[in-house]
Amino acid sequence: MRSNQPTQILVVDDDPDLRDLLREYLTQQGFAVSVLHDGDGLQARLERERPALIVLDLMMPKVDGLTALRKLRARNDDIPVILLTARSDEIDRIVGLEIGADDYLGKPFSPRELLARINAVLRRKLARPAAAPEDRDSVSFGPFKVDFRQRTLVRSGQTLPISDTEFALLKLLLMHPLEVLSRERIVELMYGAASGVSDRGIDVQIWRLRRLLDEDAQRPRYIQTVRGRGYTFVPDEADHADQAAS
Repeated sequence: MRSNQPTQILVVDDDPDLRDLLREYLTQQGFAVSVLHDGDGLQARLERERPALIVLDLMMPKVDGLTALRKLRARNDDIPVILLTARSDEIDRIVGLEIGADDYLGKPFSPRELLARINAVLRRKLARPAAAPEDRDSVSFGPFKVDFRQRTLVRSGQTLPISDTEFALLKLLLMHPLEVLSRERIVELMYGAASGVSDRGIDVQIWRLRRLLDEDAQRPRYIQTVRGRGYTFVPDEADHADQAAS
C-alpha cells in the first residue's frame, strides 16, 4: 500500500500529549506525520503541504473540527478526513459524516484502531474506480448527466461537487440498474473481494449521493433501499419497480 515515499498524515488536535503519541506511533508504522494544534491554520498548512489523510479533532478552540471540515469541503477538497471526538452525542458524529468526514473515532481509542481506520480509508481512496457502463462516455437519467471521461455529475447544466468515492459508487449503481446490491457486494465490486475494506461506510456514501440526486434524501427517487437486502438504482423507465423498494 505504501510507495518508496512514506504516506503523509496530518494530525490536527489541541491536545499536545495526544499529538505526540500519534506522531510517534504512526511514524513507527512507516508514515510521515505532521501536526497542527487547531483548525484555524488548516487551510494555510494545506497550501504548503498535501497529506494523504487528515486526522481531525472535533473539539478545539477557535476553529473546531466541524467548521474546519465544512470549509474544506466547501472548496471541493476531497482529501480523506477521520474525525476524533470525545463527545457522547451521536449527532456530532452524524453531522461530521454528512458534511464529508470519511470516518470517525471516539476518544479514548487505541492507536492500533486508528491505524486500522487510516489504512481502510486510504484503501478506499486508492481503489480503482469501476468501469463505465458498456464503455459509454456518459449516461443520462432524469435531469442528470454522468460523464465518465470527465468524471462529472451535471444536473440541468450545473456541475455538482462529487468526490472520487461517490462518483465510483454512482458509476457502479448505474452499471447494475434494478439489481439489488448488498453492502458487501458493493464493497467487493468497488474494491475487490480481498480488499479488507469495511462496508460500514457504504451507507454514508449512499446518503451523500441521495442528497445530490434528490430534493428530499429521506424519500429517494433513484437510489432506493430494499429492506434486509441492500440498495438498487431505479432508472426513469422503471417506475414500476418502486414498489419493491422503500
